[in-house]
Amino acid sequence: MPTVREQYWRYSLFVLILGLGIAIFIELTPFLGGLLGAATIYVLLRRQMRVLVDRRRWRRSFAATMLVGEAVLCFLVPFSLVVWLLVDRIQDIALDPRELIGKAKHFSDVIRTHTGYDLWSGIDLSSFFGYLSDLGQGVLRGILSLVVNLITLLFVLYFMLIGGTRMEAYFRDILPFKRTMARNVTREIHTIVRSNAIVIPLLALAQGLVAYLGYLAFDISMPLFWGLLTCFATVIPVVGTALVWLPLAGYMMLDGRWGVGIGLILFGTLVVTQVDNVMRFVLQKKMADTHPLVTIFGVVIGLPLFGFMGVVFGPLMLAMFVFFVDVFKCKYLDS
Repeated sequence: MPTVREQYWRYSLFVLILGLGIAIFIELTPFLGGLLGAATIYVLLRRQMRVLVDRRRWRRSFAATMLVGEAVLCFLVPFSLVVWLLVDRIQDIALDPRELIGKAKHFSDVIRTHTGYDLWSGIDLSSFFGYLSDLGQGVLRGILSLVVNLITLLFVLYFMLIGGTRMEAYFRDILPFKRTMARNVTREIHTIVRSNAIVIPLLALAQGLVAYLGYLAFDISMPLFWGLLTCFATVIPVVGTALVWLPLAGYMMLDGRWGVGIGLILFGTLVVTQVDNVMRFVLQKKMADTHPLVTIFGVVIGLPLFGFMGVVFGPLMLAMFVFFVDVFKCKYLDS
């Protein structure tokens, strides 16, 4: 039986670990996207690292450097280009709002023609310009945050690849399970992270590409911009891509282009949405048999907590909760 002094040492150490952990987490919050991104890419590259080090006998530092370069070319460069295109368009609107004001006036005229209600009369232009100025500043802050998190991601990813084996062994040792169960937990984490990190970008790319082709076919202005927005809208639960093509179709119909509007609604419902359903069913079944509700509610939980990386770690957190409940049931209730 532990003495009072041993209990004091134990609980004091626990309080110190908890307090320091909370303080460190709060200070690292601005870099959370980079840290979670590094963990995600590490899970995707860990097998390649083992092959290069164990079979090809490469030095760990050289193999880690090559894999970081692969991550830059395959993951970060395409993502950064897409984000830059969106940011550039938003920045143009914020710096020169005349085009946006012209479109807003045209939309107001269309609404007034069909309903008799003048939207433009209730708009305060000074407040509108102030909002655009805040939007431009927010975009600049977002660019700075993105650059900082990308640098953090590359720095952390390199050292995760260098010490990956010891890191995973240490993580398994501190889990409150026996060795076999700890291996099952880490295997489940790897499977879910790989599944979401691969499936969600593929779904976004496929739906964005199909939607872009549809916008071209229906002669929608700025089809690339709307296609990129459709890409990012795939991560929004329930509504998804309808958040983009449905308002576009409504605007087309209000503008008198009823055929284009109805055609866009049919295309979005029968083609764009079904691409998501079919690909999600095939890919999720192949990579990780995750229930769709876990993915949907996981994204709802993860986006406010982790930002964009919540599309990966939100479902992971919810799936781990279900997994731990199942472990508790099997170990303590069923027996």
